[in-house]
Amino acid sequence: MKNLTIFRVSLILIALFTLPSWAVAGGGWTKQKGTAYYKVSHWWVNAAKQFTFDGTSAPAFQEGIFNSSIFAEYGVSDRFTAIVNLPYSKSANDIESISGIGDTDVAFKYRINKMDAKFAFAGTLLFGLPLGEDAGGTNGTLQTGDGEFNQMMRLDLSKSFQIGSVNAYGNIYSAYNNRTDNFSDDMRFGLEIGAGFVQNRIWAILRLDVVESLENGAASTALSDGATIFANNTEYVAYTYEIAGYITDKIGVSAATASVFSASNIFAAPSYSLGVFLDMK
Repeated sequence: MKNLTIFRVSLILIALFTLPSWAVAGGGWTKQKGTAYYKVSHWWVNAAKQFTFDGTSAPAFQEGIFNSSIFAEYGVSDRFTAIVNLPYSKSANDIESISGIGDTDVAFKYRINKMDAKFAFAGTLLFGLPLGEDAGGTNGTLQTGDGEFNQMMRLDLSKSFQIGSVNAYGNIYSAYNNRTDNFSDDMRFGLEIGAGFVQNRIWAILRLDVVESLENGAASTALSDGATIFANNTEYVAYTYEIAGYITDKIGVSAATASVFSASNIFAAPSYSLGVFLDMK
């Protein structure tokens, strides 16, 4: 892991091919049987810089990635939750653009320990389906996917608690991501804390995510004019701020932004997301 600390530089969280926060919504908790959570969101970044292999930032060809996605989480049983995230993606620079269905994630989460245990412990198996375009535009760097089929196993350990009168929770996780098409596998670690306010109608959330490449695939080539979020051997240490609020008992909105402590071989630019959700408790 490149160890350069960069002051307040925003990171692109790789929502298409890394394990995004939605994939384990609820951490170690599963949905109750017959309940569901749906979210329509938009995530975007517009970058003119990149993190190089040594962790420094350098100018790059201006390019933007914009994802509008539909997310669904359904309780098949009290212990088993099915999850789908389907993005419609656009990749664009100052000259041209491509758009279409992006790489799609299908995940299955299973509650491992007893439902009444003090901690919630669950495993998630995620399949990243390469439905996006892995090369487009004049120089081939416009992409809505990476062209590889990945399988990821993640373990989450969660606990709810109180800080005075405030309801809160914490979650830690680890994951292994197996990637095909000569991409390097990677390891992931992280934690999440959240607190509810105004009778749990507003939630403030902080996440820390670490991705470290095992560098067991093809050697990456140097990023050039057309930097991309889909490069091989990408690494980062990132933190995300999110706030979600319920407008009614079931309908709410959310907003998030992400920043980086260190990164290599990826775009460097602000990332943002906005969403509307329906929580069928």
